[in-house]
Amino acid sequence: MEVLKGLPVANAINERIMEEAKDLGIVPHLAIVRVGEREDDIAYERGATKKMEKVGFHCTHYTYPADITNEAFQASFDQINEDSDIHGILLLRPLPKQIDEGAITKRIRVEKDLDGIAPENMARVYAADPSGFAPCTAEAVVEMLDYAGVDCTGKRVTVVGRSLVIGKPVTMLLMKKNATVTVCHTKTKDMEGACKNAEIIVAAAGVAKMLDASYVAPGAIVIDVGINVDADGNLCGDVDFASVESVAAMATPVPGGVGSVTTSVLAKHLLLAAKRSVGK
Repeated sequence: MEVLKGLPVANAINERIMEEAKDLGIVPHLAIVRVGEREDDIAYERGATKKMEKVGFHCTHYTYPADITNEAFQASFDQINEDSDIHGILLLRPLPKQIDEGAITKRIRVEKDLDGIAPENMARVYAADPSGFAPCTAEAVVEMLDYAGVDCTGKRVTVVGRSLVIGKPVTMLLMKKNATVTVCHTKTKDMEGACKNAEIIVAAAGVAKMLDASYVAPGAIVIDVGINVDADGNLCGDVDFASVESVAAMATPVPGGVGSVTTSVLAKHLLLAAKRSVGK
């Protein structure tokens, strides 16, 4: 089985970004907005910051206490949103319960919404409108398939998970590439059969090692988007990697797979937002 690692994919994207940014005339500027001290938010913020530094982009951090009021946060977010020097915003979610997250996703300027959380951006992705920003993780799945030279045209794809962050948008992105997509979720009957029928599986259920070899057809491609902790406290995906090695033709590891590509997609979106801001 071929192991499709994320680092070579991320490096290829980074090289394209740096080449395209040479003649831009401005330095793309990202605002990272974090409320509270969740460890996963801090880890992603750290990774995103390193990626922006690597490609030569500017990054400003806006960090708020977990008990900030809804009114205070919205007022501060509006200032970031309207700052013409900021080309893109990464809002780390979920937000604390006292903050109206739905209102924030509707407030964020569509042209700065790099992770595709605004309803208008979602609509653009669902309409196959290239002006919309898809969620970075969902787009990272497609980037990995493209890098591996996988032609999705006519391929039977099963997506396990229907979230707005990964499952639904990655379904739309794969359909745009002419794949035939089946979506599975907690109410699906015979999920094993639906996966076994697939030539490509995208696992995005959020359940540790949920899919083993019994779900995978010989020669299938398995893209694991899950980030979980197993019973031994180790980081793992939604796929039992050791189990599928004997049947899959290609699979992504966790860690070191799709997650490695996500921040490069974020940088790609920031560059595009900056280009659009200057009419390029």
